This record gives sequence, C-alpha cells and structure tokens, in this order.
Amino acid sequence: MVVPTTLDKPSEVAEVSSEPTEPERPISPTVRLALLVVLSVLLVASTAAVGYLAATRPVPALGIDGDQDALQTERESVMAQAEQFMLRINTYGPDLLEGDTMPKYRELVEEVITPKFAADFEKNAPLAEQTVKQAGLARTAEVFSTGVSAIDSDSATALVAGSITQSYPKTPGSEERVQTEPAPFRVQVKLVKVKGAWLVDDFSPLTGTEDSGTGTPAPVPTEGATP
Repeated sequence: MVVPTTLDKPSEVAEVSSEPTEPERPISPTVRLALLVVLSVLLVASTAAVGYLAATRPVPALGIDGDQDALQTERESVMAQAEQFMLRINTYGPDLLEGDTMPKYRELVEEVITPKFAADFEKNAPLAEQTVKQAGLARTAEVFSTGVSAIDSDSATALVAGSITQSYPKTPGSEERVQTEPAPFRVQVKLVKVKGAWLVDDFSPLTGTEDSGTGTPAPVPTEGATP
C-alpha cells in the first residue's frame, strides 16, 4: 500500500494559503502628534537659518555688484550735479554785480562744490568779477551731454561737453552788445559724496578743447572790434 506524502494533499495547501492576513495597525494619535511637533521644530529652525544668512550677507559696494536701480539713480545724480556746476560757474554778467563783486554768482557755485574746492574758487572769482565790472562781460554756458566714467559709493568722475558764449557792450555804456561765437568745451569733473549729496571736488579740461570751461573769462575784444 502506498502512503501519500504531504504533496498529495492539495486541499491542505490551498487551505493554508487562503487564510486572511492580519490588517495593519493604524498609527495612534499620540505618534502622529509627536511627528507633527518634530516637523514643526525642523521647519522653524530652517527658516531661522535662512533669515540669519540673509541678514548677515555682505552688501556689495555700489558701482561694482550693487543693485542696478540704485546705481542708475546715483549715476543720474552725479551727471545732474556735474551739469549744474558747469552751468553755474560759466554763467555771470553785469546783472549779478553788487559793487565790485557778484555775491549771488559765488553762492550758486558754492552750493554744488565741496568746502575744499570752494577755497580755490574764492581765489579765482575776483578775476571774473573784475572783467564784468571793467568790460561789461557776460558769459553763458550750454551743456550738450554728460556721462559717468567711474563711480563707487563715495566718489565719481563725470564727463561734460558743451559750449560757452560771451558778450560785451559794443561801445562803453552801450546797451547794444556784441556776442562771440560759442566756444566748445569738454571737461572731466571729479565728485565726492558729502552727507549724502554729490559735490564737485575738482575739474579739468580734456585735451583738445577750445575752451577750458573753467569760468575764467577769455580776453575781451577791444572797443568797437568785430568778433
């Protein structure tokens, strides 16, 4: 007689394999609360770290890697002040004379220059005042273009191009005036920031200009001469 092996009992095998598995136990509310607390702590820590890094990050110097909008604003301020300087130092005449001097002329120029430069300007202003008083010279300037060749947080260099026109009485005491041809100038202007404002600290004519644009009057033609 043949004794059957376990392999000959398919019913038992099927019966074992068909037994239902035990369902997974759900996570308890206590465990879920603990995980939430841990995640919250990690989130707060990471946010604080990002804020710290942002607050301690160094701000680049203006004009190198600074914010472009702020840089453009500073460039415009530099150009505007350089233009005002050239207009003011080259605009004067008999209407500004008070006795032997032109106080308003000096005041307008000194508003846009540094105290150090003002000391040099005061030494040269009498030359313009003397020419106005003795010859009735008048001088006006026009600016064609300005630009900035260098700028950082507290200093800048501007380039200004324009022309200067002079006039004088046709005869002594005459109301009729003779006007010269405009003389072009190209000037390099150095500025520094003083208490948040750009002020001119120095300037010099560029090579090849017909007029230095320095405010120093050119020789006045003789009486009755045709320019």
